[in-house]
Formats: sequence, C-alpha cells, structure tokens
Amino acid sequence: MGGKRQGLPFDKRGGTIVLCRQLIESENYQTLSMHARGLMTLLQVQWRPDKAVDYGVREAEKRMLCNRKTAMKAFDLLVERGFILCVEQSVFSSRTQSKSRSWRLTWLPFGFNPPSNDWEKWTTNN
Repeated sequence: MGGKRQGLPFDKRGGTIVLCRQLIESENYQTLSMHARGLMTLLQVQWRPDKAVDYGVREAEKRMLCNRKTAMKAFDLLVERGFILCVEQSVFSSRTQSKSRSWRLTWLPFGFNPPSNDWEKWTTNN
C-alpha cells in the first residue's frame, strides 16, 4: 500500500523523548534518584547525534527546581552509574564567554557511532 507516510500519533508537535524498555527496567535506572532521572530527560532534550550535550549545574538546578547540591549529586550519580560521560570540562571567564561541561549520553548514539551503553556495566557491587 502506497501513500503518505504517517507519523506516530503521539508526535504531533515534532519531538518525542523515548527511553528503551531495557534501560527503564534495569536495576541501575530503577535505583536512581528522581532528580537523576529528571536530569536524564533534560539532557536528552538537548541531545543531537553529532555533538556532545552542553549542560551545567546552574541550568539543571533552575530546570529541576532544586538546590545546587542536589543538581550536583544528580550529575555525579549519572556519571558514577555510566549514564553520562564528561567529554569537555566547563570554562569560566569573566572576560570571555563561559561554557558548561559537555556530556556524552551513553544510551544514545554519539558522533554517529552506536551507543556505548556504559550504564549496563554497573552492578550493585560497584
């Protein structure tokens, strides 16, 4: 049957965030804090397959309505559990433009390569 290709019924506004069932059902994901899970979604909104995600603690605390310490803990937990990997450190300069840290989301493709899925290596013994 030919004809016009239909988009997914829940994607009428041009964007959908999807997590694979294996990730959601994993013990690693299930034992994350709610702030860490929320941060994963915020990072994925910024994701593109050809570059790292620039996202900082200040932005996370503003978007998640939490304090700095909670936002930092969420980043640390995602790094520790293998969901994100820092690929470039932040730069702060009062004379030049500051830059947030850059992240690779390991459950998604990066640099047009398949996902590394580092989060699968985490165990409760870590």
